[in-house]
Amino acid sequence: MKIVINGIHANLRFSSAHMIPKHQFCGGIHGHSYHVDVVVEGERSGKFGFVVDFKEVKGIVRQICSKLDHKVLLPLKSDEIEFKNLEGPIEFSIGLKEYKLPPEDCCLLPLHSTSAEDLAEFFAEELYNILKESDDEITSVQVCVNEGIGQGAYFVKEDD
Repeated sequence: MKIVINGIHANLRFSSAHMIPKHQFCGGIHGHSYHVDVVVEGERSGKFGFVVDFKEVKGIVRQICSKLDHKVLLPLKSDEIEFKNLEGPIEFSIGLKEYKLPPEDCCLLPLHSTSAEDLAEFFAEELYNILKESDDEITSVQVCVNEGIGQGAYFVKEDD
């Protein structure tokens, strides 16, 4: 059985700036108002026979969203970004472009990119790991990170 949460209607949203280095259109800093759709699959269990409590899932996703909200998302594992300082002002370069941003305006992520694809995988991994700590009946978490209405990336994290 599975539960489905629509990010627009459940207010699972965040607004962030990012860039896809060296991409023809997305290489410069730009932003999106993202929303996050979630599907959790597993066996019904517990006192109420839930797959998982909707409120619990929404709370976890909102916590992740709040960490990214109104930040510049920076992928620490990018091959295209050379980080020069992570203490104090965040300083980095992409080719000949130099950047220096206040740390409170940045969210450093353990990703190769801040594409919708990588963000979907990030959300799915985080949500899956948190849910599995308390519920062994969960078999998969599916997340779609939407950059706007009608376009997003979908990632499925399943039991190994």
